[in-house]
Amino acid sequence: MALFGLTSTPPSLAPRGRGLLLRPPQMGDFPDWAQLRQSSRNFLTPWEPVWPSDDLTRTGFRRRLRRYADDIASDHAYPFLIFRDEDETLVGGVTLANVRRGIVQAGTIGYWIGEPFAGQGYMTRALRVLLPFVFSELGLHRVEAACIPSNEASVRVLEKCGFVREGLARRYLCINGVWQDHYLFGLLNEDFRS
Repeated sequence: MALFGLTSTPPSLAPRGRGLLLRPPQMGDFPDWAQLRQSSRNFLTPWEPVWPSDDLTRTGFRRRLRRYADDIASDHAYPFLIFRDEDETLVGGVTLANVRRGIVQAGTIGYWIGEPFAGQGYMTRALRVLLPFVFSELGLHRVEAACIPSNEASVRVLEKCGFVREGLARRYLCINGVWQDHYLFGLLNEDFRS
């Protein structure tokens, strides 16, 4: 039985396809995650909020996992790390956050890719694996995303996955310590299905 998109059986939290596995982070992922984030720091910094001082520590990662578990249990967010199927290499992460139920049935997607894997189509493939999960398993009607206008790679990813640019939000998010304008994108379940 479904009520406002909430199903009686929990969704599978390991979408797989297109040579990728998406799954929630685990404590055992910490070394690879911290190494990839650290080696990609300069690449990621222009597009992300300021990192907490303990972000790359084991303690910070443990706190992150507790928050993720709470978010999943409360149906507020679904964080995933992205692994290559062939060798289980961590390439990035994607999160469906700000899940809203009731008459909205929507969520917001955010993502990051490690610098060694950028420009190789991994994020486009990851979103194409995630979107069926979002629309079918979670029963959402709409998915939103935002990106800084100068982030041309991110704009291309969203457009390739069928997102439609719906507007510009002035000084929308604080990225790298500065309030920045963002393009707003949306994708409806019926758009995705067609």
